[in-house]
Amino acid sequence: MSVTELICITCPIGCHLEVEKVINDDNETVSYIVRGNTCKRGEKYGIEEMTAPTRMVTSTVKVDGAHLSRIPVKTSKPIPKESIFECMKVINDVKIHAPVTCGDVIIENFLGLDINIIASRSMKKRTKVTETVNV
Repeated sequence: MSVTELICITCPIGCHLEVEKVINDDNETVSYIVRGNTCKRGEKYGIEEMTAPTRMVTSTVKVDGAHLSRIPVKTSKPIPKESIFECMKVINDVKIHAPVTCGDVIIENFLGLDINIIASRSMKKRTKVTETVNV
Protein backbone atom coordinates (compact mmCIF):
# COMPACT_ATOMS: atom_id res chain seq x y z
CA MET A 1 0.00 0.00 0.00
CA SER A 2 1.39 3.40 -1.03
CA VAL A 3 -0.08 6.90 -1.01
CA THR A 4 0.62 9.57 -3.64
CA GLU A 5 -0.33 13.22 -3.22
CA LEU A 6 -1.64 15.08 -6.27
CA ILE A 7 -3.36 18.36 -7.02
CA CYS A 8 -6.36 17.86 -9.28
CA ILE A 9 -6.21 19.97 -12.46
CA THR A 10 -9.65 19.20 -13.89
CA CYS A 11 -11.30 22.34 -12.50
CA PRO A 12 -10.31 25.62 -10.80
CA ILE A 13 -10.81 24.27 -7.25
CA GLY A 14 -7.49 22.36 -7.33
CA CYS A 15 -8.35 19.71 -4.74
CA HIS A 16 -5.44 18.16 -2.85
CA LEU A 17 -5.82 14.45 -3.53
CA GLU A 18 -4.38 11.44 -1.79
CA VAL A 19 -4.38 8.40 -4.04
CA GLU A 20 -3.80 5.13 -2.25
CA LYS A 21 -2.67 2.12 -4.26
CA VAL A 22 -4.10 -1.07 -2.77
CA ILE A 23 -2.83 -4.50 -3.81
CA ASN A 24 -5.48 -7.12 -3.10
CA ASP A 25 -4.90 -10.47 -1.41
CA ASP A 26 -4.08 -12.24 -4.68
CA ASN A 27 -1.02 -9.92 -5.08
CA GLU A 28 -2.05 -9.16 -8.66
CA THR A 29 -5.18 -7.04 -8.53
CA VAL A 30 -4.52 -3.36 -7.93
CA SER A 31 -7.17 -0.84 -6.97
CA TYR A 32 -7.00 2.84 -6.06
CA ILE A 33 -8.73 4.81 -3.33
CA VAL A 34 -8.92 8.58 -3.90
CA ARG A 35 -9.45 10.97 -0.99
CA GLY A 36 -9.76 14.76 -0.93
CA ASN A 37 -11.77 15.19 -4.12
CA THR A 38 -14.93 17.27 -4.04
CA CYS A 39 -16.35 15.78 -7.24
CA LYS A 40 -16.26 12.60 -9.33
CA ARG A 41 -13.87 14.24 -11.82
CA GLY A 42 -11.23 14.38 -9.09
CA GLU A 43 -11.59 10.67 -8.44
CA LYS A 44 -11.29 9.91 -12.15
CA TYR A 45 -8.27 12.22 -12.49
CA GLY A 46 -6.48 10.62 -9.53
CA ILE A 47 -6.90 7.11 -10.90
CA GLU A 48 -5.94 8.10 -14.46
CA GLU A 49 -2.88 9.96 -13.19
CA MET A 50 -1.69 6.79 -11.43
CA THR A 51 -2.47 4.38 -14.28
CA ALA A 52 -2.13 6.24 -17.60
CA PRO A 53 -1.40 9.99 -17.30
CA THR A 54 -2.18 12.13 -20.35
CA ARG A 55 -1.81 15.79 -21.29
CA MET A 56 -2.97 18.14 -24.02
CA VAL A 57 0.01 19.59 -25.89
CA THR A 58 0.01 23.12 -27.28
CA SER A 59 2.83 24.53 -29.36
CA THR A 60 3.56 26.34 -32.61
CA VAL A 61 4.77 25.25 -36.05
CA LYS A 62 6.61 27.21 -38.73
CA VAL A 63 4.46 28.65 -41.48
CA ASP A 64 5.64 30.05 -44.81
CA GLY A 65 3.85 32.72 -46.78
CA ALA A 66 1.92 34.31 -43.92
CA HIS A 67 2.25 37.58 -42.03
CA LEU A 68 3.55 35.65 -38.99
CA SER A 69 6.30 33.04 -38.97
CA ARG A 70 4.58 30.54 -36.62
CA ILE A 71 1.03 29.30 -36.07
CA PRO A 72 -0.39 27.82 -32.84
CA VAL A 73 -1.28 24.12 -32.82
CA LYS A 74 -2.63 21.64 -30.28
CA THR A 75 -3.34 17.95 -29.97
CA SER A 76 -6.90 16.90 -30.78
CA LYS A 77 -6.99 14.78 -27.61
CA PRO A 78 -4.70 14.33 -24.63
CA ILE A 79 -1.63 12.24 -25.43
CA PRO A 80 0.21 9.84 -23.13
CA LYS A 81 2.56 11.82 -20.90
CA GLU A 82 5.56 9.75 -21.99
CA SER A 83 4.96 10.83 -25.64
CA ILE A 84 5.19 14.59 -25.02
CA PHE A 85 8.89 14.96 -25.89
CA GLU A 86 8.49 12.88 -29.07
CA CYS A 87 5.47 15.03 -29.98
CA MET A 88 7.53 18.21 -29.56
CA LYS A 89 10.34 16.80 -31.72
CA VAL A 90 7.88 16.06 -34.52
CA ILE A 91 6.15 19.44 -34.20
CA ASN A 92 9.48 21.31 -34.29
CA ASP A 93 10.39 19.67 -37.62
CA VAL A 94 7.13 20.61 -39.37
CA LYS A 95 6.84 23.54 -41.77
CA ILE A 96 3.53 24.36 -43.44
CA HIS A 97 2.38 26.89 -46.04
CA ALA A 98 -0.34 29.50 -45.71
CA PRO A 99 -3.29 29.73 -45.91
CA VAL A 100 -4.28 27.71 -42.84
CA THR A 101 -7.75 27.46 -41.32
CA CYS A 102 -8.40 26.89 -37.63
CA GLY A 103 -9.03 23.16 -37.19
CA ASP A 104 -6.89 22.06 -40.15
CA VAL A 105 -5.01 18.84 -39.45
CA ILE A 106 -1.29 19.61 -39.48
CA ILE A 107 -0.07 16.12 -38.45
CA GLU A 108 -2.43 13.20 -38.89
CA ASN A 109 -2.52 10.16 -36.57
CA PHE A 110 0.48 11.17 -34.46
CA LEU A 111 2.55 8.06 -33.57
CA GLY A 112 -0.38 5.85 -34.55
CA LEU A 113 -2.31 7.05 -31.48
CA ASP A 114 -5.34 8.27 -33.48
CA ILE A 115 -4.51 11.80 -32.30
CA ASN A 116 -4.08 14.69 -34.72
CA ILE A 117 -2.10 17.89 -34.32
CA ILE A 118 -4.46 20.66 -35.43
CA ALA A 119 -4.16 24.39 -36.12
CA SER A 120 -5.75 26.47 -33.39
CA ARG A 121 -5.83 29.66 -35.45
CA SER A 122 -6.51 30.65 -39.03
CA MET A 123 -3.84 32.45 -41.02
CA LYS A 124 -4.23 33.96 -44.47
CA LYS A 125 -1.64 33.90 -47.18
CA ARG A 126 0.49 37.03 -47.17
CA THR A 127 -0.28 39.40 -49.99
CA LYS A 128 2.40 41.55 -51.51
CA VAL A 129 1.93 45.18 -50.70
CA THR A 130 3.52 47.69 -53.01
CA GLU A 131 4.17 51.00 -51.43
CA THR A 132 4.53 54.17 -53.42
CA VAL A 133 6.65 56.92 -52.05
CA ASN A 134 6.18 60.50 -53.19
CA VAL A 135 9.41 62.47 -53.36
